[in-house]
Order: sequence, then structure tokens, then C-alpha cells
Amino acid sequence: MSTAPLSRLILVTGATGYVGGRLVPRLLEAGYRVRCLVRDPARLQGRSWLGQVEVVAGDVLQEATLPSAMQGVEAVYYLVHSLGGGSDFSERDLLAARNCAEAARSASVSRIIYLGGLGDPQAELSPHLRSRQETGAALCEAGVPVTEFRAAVIVGSGSLSFEMIRYLTERLPVMICPRWVFTRVQPIAIRNVLDYLVAALECPESAGRVLEIGGQDVLTYAGMMTGYARARGLTRRLLSVPVLTPRLSSYWVHLITPIPATIARPLIKGLGNEVVVRDDTARRLFPGIPLLDYDTAVRLALGKIETHGVETAWSDALTSSQGQTTPVALLSSEGMIIERRQRPVSAGTAAVYRSFASLGGKRGWLYLNWTWQLRGMVDRLCGGVGMRRGRRDPEELRVGDALDFWRVEAVEPGSLLRLRAEMRVPGRAWLEFRAVAQVDGHTLLTQTAFFEPKGLSGLLYWYALYPVHALIFGGLIRQIAAAAAHRGDRALTQTAPRPISS
Repeated sequence: MSTAPLSRLILVTGATGYVGGRLVPRLLEAGYRVRCLVRDPARLQGRSWLGQVEVVAGDVLQEATLPSAMQGVEAVYYLVHSLGGGSDFSERDLLAARNCAEAARSASVSRIIYLGGLGDPQAELSPHLRSRQETGAALCEAGVPVTEFRAAVIVGSGSLSFEMIRYLTERLPVMICPRWVFTRVQPIAIRNVLDYLVAALECPESAGRVLEIGGQDVLTYAGMMTGYARARGLTRRLLSVPVLTPRLSSYWVHLITPIPATIARPLIKGLGNEVVVRDDTARRLFPGIPLLDYDTAVRLALGKIETHGVETAWSDALTSSQGQTTPVALLSSEGMIIERRQRPVSAGTAAVYRSFASLGGKRGWLYLNWTWQLRGMVDRLCGGVGMRRGRRDPEELRVGDALDFWRVEAVEPGSLLRLRAEMRVPGRAWLEFRAVAQVDGHTLLTQTAFFEPKGLSGLLYWYALYPVHALIFGGLIRQIAAAAAHRGDRALTQTAPRPISS
């Protein structure tokens, strides 16, 4: 691909999401200047490419925040949608799309590039798929040329559909399958999706078109599951049942996978629609894109997971758990209950930070881990996110990451980590860790639990569970300190000079 002139400025909306977070570095590699529109710029912390892009705070639902983001932009990638953000997600998507398109028209933007959902528009589409296509139509209303790509299941490490298939196949040797499991689908590898999105900028013929994209293979969802099992060396049996409603299916997915029912339900409703490419225009416009087969796409995704190279995950998107709620800034205010514990540690701040920044996921929570797992199980049974989201990377954290039933709200490498609770609680809760260097060479480890109760039920919840919390949090800070001291001792041993032999 030829290098694009640096004068061309591209705006990416949805840069904190699964596709947007992977598109940005691809655009930079191609030589474009990139500006990211995000509601909370702090959620881009930790991205390796952050220093190479412009970041503008704004919200496509707030029309007044868009003109400055559009200034001087040649093309806009519209990668925003509200799946899981409530029952009115369709209305919000239409409003957001119209706001973005009007702002683009006013700023004389040349093109909008949108990633929507594949499906026959003449068929009885699910509300989710219908909304994705209506959003594409809404983007066209302002008169700015739109390139609308329509894709089905995106296969890649961390993608929503792939993670659902992965967890169901990994955890269930015998799967009870409703009818939608035998619906035909044409999955596409995430790298091919990105190939198309980037190539569209250099293909003026793609403007004003709806382009259906898919990989080499047309399969069923059952075929995708058995293909995944084959790649993992697993033996799986599928048992067909005549009736299993989307609601019941979503509860099953909720219990078995990290995906909550609120997100699984609209997704599963769409699985009854056949989603295969019927128009080959995309292949004719972009003949140089080598499409991957499903087995290759699965192997590449598994390779990323096994080497901890997952760039983005479905849970990065804020609407995956919190609807349209803006991340809450932690403030000391009346009514906030604060429990602070401190402990001096005979280790440097780096060792202490690494000890609390690597909590969760497969490593667990160091002290009475079974109680954390039990809390996660209760949360899942109550419709919450539970513990199954794990963590994107075993060591690295960045703002916006999902961490079991927490969300990373603030990270200062080497010194601070603040987590916001996303489990179901009658109020709002945070857990903060801080490492501060002391003059004697030690580190002061501070662990603070913040709880803002909601009404009487919130107060009763806090005081009823306080003895348990006191036990768990007291043990947690001791274990973090011990792990940090061990890390410090090990580092000293590794760097100490060897004695000279006689």
C-alpha cells in the first residue's frame, strides 16, 4: 500500500472500542494523521500509539462537541454503536449518526466510512441488525458520501462474537443447540476488516456504496464451534433442540461466558438471520485483499491470546457494562464511606506497583480468592458482569480495561491503580492502590476502598458485609506487600555481584 500524504487528517470515532482501537495504528502505519474523538480521553491511556495521535473530547450524542473534532478532517470513521446500552439503543444510534453526519457536512468532510451489520435488508432482521443498517442510512442523510461496510461475525482475539463461541466451546463438551446454531454465516477475520477499512480511503469508487464483506468460508454457527474445537484439539458434541428462545439462550450465554445477558440477548436475536455476502462488489473494488479462511483466522486469534498479544477486547467499550454512563471521577464528597489501609513494604515502588497491578484474571486476588469467585458467581446470577471477563493482559493495565468485575478507571504506572466496581451493588464503589516511595528506601502501600451508598439499602449493604470486607481487604494488603517484598528480594538477588572465586 502506498504511503498517504501526512496532510490528510482522519477522524476515528469509537477509538476505545474493539475495531477502532485496532484501526488507529493501521492508519498511522499507512502514513495518515489521526485524530480520535472519545468521551473520556483518559480511557486511551496505555495505548502504544497515543503519542502519535490528536485526542479530542466529545460525544456523538452531544452535537455541540463535534465541530472542533471535525475541523480540517478529510474522512471520518464512524465506529460507534450502543449495543447493550439499554432498550432504546436504536434511537440513540440514529441520533448519534445524524449528529455526526451533520457536523461532517458543516466541516466539508469528504467521506464517512462506517462498519455496519451484514444481512438481507428485505428479510425480517433482528432489531440489532436492523438498527445497524438504519444507522448507515442515517449517516447518508446529510449528503456526505458514505462507504458502508457490512460484516457478520468478526473473528479475532477479544471480539464479542468470537469470545462467545470460544467460551461456549471451551467449557461445554456437550452443547445443547437451538435452531440459530444452524444458521448460515460468513465470518471474517479482524485483519481483513481492517484491510477493507483502510483501503477504502484510497478507493474513491467505494464512496456512496454499501459493501458486503466476508471471509472465504460460509459456515453455520455449529460449524464455527466445531472448527474452533478442531483448532484446540477438543472433541465436542452438539445436540439440537427444537425450542430455545433468545431470552433463554442469552441467560445460558450469561452463565457460561463473560458476556452479560443484556448484550447477549440482542446479539442472539440476530443469529437467526442468515448473514452471507450476496453482492461481490467489495471483492471487485479491492481485489488485492487476501481473504483468510475461518481456520486460519481462528489460529491467528488463538496465537494472540496465548502470547498475551490481545490489542483490544469487546469489554473495552464502556457500553458493554455501563450503558451511556460517563466514567465517574472519584471525589471526596459528603456521604462517601472510605476505608484506608496502609503498610510499609521493604521493596521499591516498581515492585509494589507490579504486585497490585497484576491482580485478578488467572492470578486471582492473592487472599481468600474463593470469596472473590463466590462474589462473582452471585453477581452473574443476579445479572451482573461477574468474574469471567478476566483481564486483557496478565501484567499490563490501561484505563478502560475490564478486570474481573472491575473497570480500570485510573493508572499511573509505578504508583497508582484505581478500579471502579461494575458488579451489582446498591451504590458506587472503587478500590484504589497507591505506592509512594519513602526516604528510608521503603515504599508505603496504601489500599483504599471507597463506597458511595445509594439510600438505606446501600448503608445496610456496607455495614452488613463490613466484617467480611475487613477480613478480605486486610489479608489482601498483607499479601500484596509480601508479594512485592518477594519481588524486591528476587531483583536484588539477580543483580547482586557474584563473589570472586579463589
